[in-house]
Amino acid sequence: MDQQLQSMYGATSDVFAVRHRVLRNTYWLLALSMIPTVLGAWIGVQLKFSLFAGSPMLSFFAFLAIAFGFFYAIEKTKDSATGVAVLLGFTFFMGLMLSRLIEQILHFSNGASLIMTAFGGTAIIFAVMASIATTSKRDFSGLGSWLFAGVIVLLLAGIANIFLQMPLLQVVISAIAVMIFSAYILFDVQRIINGGETNYITATLAIYLDLYNIFVHLLSLLGILGGERD
Repeated sequence: MDQQLQSMYGATSDVFAVRHRVLRNTYWLLALSMIPTVLGAWIGVQLKFSLFAGSPMLSFFAFLAIAFGFFYAIEKTKDSATGVAVLLGFTFFMGLMLSRLIEQILHFSNGASLIMTAFGGTAIIFAVMASIATTSKRDFSGLGSWLFAGVIVLLLAGIANIFLQMPLLQVVISAIAVMIFSAYILFDVQRIINGGETNYITATLAIYLDLYNIFVHLLSLLGILGGERD
């Protein structure tokens, strides 16, 4: 990968400059993406947004169809400013999808505290994992296939729990999901550092999905285990 980057950008110092620029732009766009996410969540709560609320399975597959539509559009526009706009549109949509969970958590007397705890926990996990990925000499690229397999298992377990509605299974799913997507931060950040990802828009998308899933599953855990009724 270093040789490929050197052939594209020249000297080794130029390669490191490219990596630094991609990482810097990724972090800036990641921070920016939080704005439409929060806005989407707020609007969703106000409007009591729900995608096919009467049919969880239909809602799930509609969500996947829309999400993969955004993924396709982001991939096609990632080398232009349009890609940034499409990515921010996707994060707004993800905020809308988050609003139903936020609304459920806010029904607890300590709901606002749970949300802030989940946000703080997500921020800490990101800071720790990104620091490890940046400073560690260990190669985390081998995690990719294992993490992808883990996501598939989580997806199947999540579909099963749509029908089973087992709180204990949801706790297990969420706990494992937090671990898997925390490890994904190691993988995704190190890909940028090692030159495996040179497009800051797709890099932002990958890390955004890591953070989004960590936050969602942390919040689910906190709601199940620590939610207080009035």
